Amino acid sequence: MEINVQQCCEILKEMDDIVILSHRNPDGDTLGSAFALHYILDQLGKRSRVECHDGFPKQYSYLLLDYKPEDFEPKAVVAVDIADEQLFGENLEKYRGKVDLCIDHHGSNKHYAKNWLVRDTAAACCEIIEDICYGFEEAEITKIIADCIYTGVSTDTGCFRYSNTTGHTHAVAGRMFKAGCDFVMINRAMFEVKSFSRIAIEREVLNSLELYFENRCALVCITKEMLERTGAEEAELEGVAAMPREVEGVLVGITLRQRDNGYKISLRSGDEVDASVLCGKLGGGGHRCAAGCFIEGDFETAKKTILKIVGEALEAEE
Repeated sequence: MEINVQQCCEILKEMDDIVILSHRNPDGDTLGSAFALHYILDQLGKRSRVECHDGFPKQYSYLLLDYKPEDFEPKAVVAVDIADEQLFGENLEKYRGKVDLCIDHHGSNKHYAKNWLVRDTAAACCEIIEDICYGFEEAEITKIIADCIYTGVSTDTGCFRYSNTTGHTHAVAGRMFKAGCDFVMINRAMFEVKSFSRIAIEREVLNSLELYFENRCALVCITKEMLERTGAEEAELEGVAAMPREVEGVLVGITLRQRDNGYKISLRSGDEVDASVLCGKLGGGGHRCAAGCFIEGDFETAKKTILKIVGEALEAEE
């Protein structure tokens, strides 16, 4: 059932021993949302813990400073920033079909939960989490919650550079400033500091760059061999999908990420092309300017398939 913020708060009040799920290959928004919700529930006297297929990358360790996971048999399951159960990952497969509440900002949400609060106008799921916090008289935005929420809105907007950024997004950030979030540390950790392996994988990605459709489309690939050669970990790939769109004149950036049985596709676009519509044709989804899908088969098959769909969209845009 589709619910609003007030109903969401009422449902959370009735829950106990809650597991909060983040999507695989976690980013700042899914972890920021999950840990913010955990700290909010803690103020309500509720036991909760955060689970993620891939664990918690070290660059987000500042979100866990007040986190003390408890061992309990869950009585309720909440998913945050997860549009589809396919994004759970193998370690969270046991929760398929058992999600009681989903809080999300993807218009492509599959409505797999018993109840869902989906606001596709939000730049980040953390914007919705802020509203949920204000819905409880017993809760307040503490510094650690402010750090969590700011992390989500900052990372999902590319430090407020992407077109999904709104006046409301800036207002949320402003309220997190007042609550004491360490925005200097967060932005440096998210956008300025890079490991040697991250720099190495960026070099490999740029070397794979191919241009199509009169240079309006740029395509890059990340293979298993590249990751082995550079030593880059999955968590270090956040933001790499934006690199093809940084090329002058490119309207659509495509990143092919090799998996065991095919390629994960990440599309980044401007307002001219709706990335979510294109990925939707292949069973995926996301946002207008950032979406993804999966294509089974070898590299040439995946590349040919996605280029055909992107080419048709660019031709229609002319």
